[in-house]
Amino acid sequence: MDCPYLDSQWVANTNGQRMVGQGIDSRFDTPACVFWSFPEEPQATVIVRRMPTIAAATAVVDWAAPIDTTEIVEENGWSGGRGNTDAGAVYAVQKDTIAVVVFSNQHQSVKAESIALESIKNLGL
Repeated sequence: MDCPYLDSQWVANTNGQRMVGQGIDSRFDTPACVFWSFPEEPQATVIVRRMPTIAAATAVVDWAAPIDTTEIVEENGWSGGRGNTDAGAVYAVQKDTIAVVVFSNQHQSVKAESIALESIKNLGL
């Protein structure tokens, strides 16, 4: 099933890898989207969570982009972190009770950031 808020070709172009598959996890109000290229691990994973409290949304961001290992992000009311991981890069932000997390298998966090910002824009967050 296709991601309802991101175009797969746009993700492929942005992340710099060919798209060979995608899937969604529809257990949540806004489905998580997973995009694959040729490697076994996903090329990008997008998680959008609408949490019951601001503290819970912050906890999602802290899980994905711990403040002690990532660069702080403050942009247009969104707060969080960005940085490299063993498997690539992460960009994770929250605003009010909403958390947006993007993991990319590329080590440039700008790619994860671009995917997150496009998700935020397309979802009207």
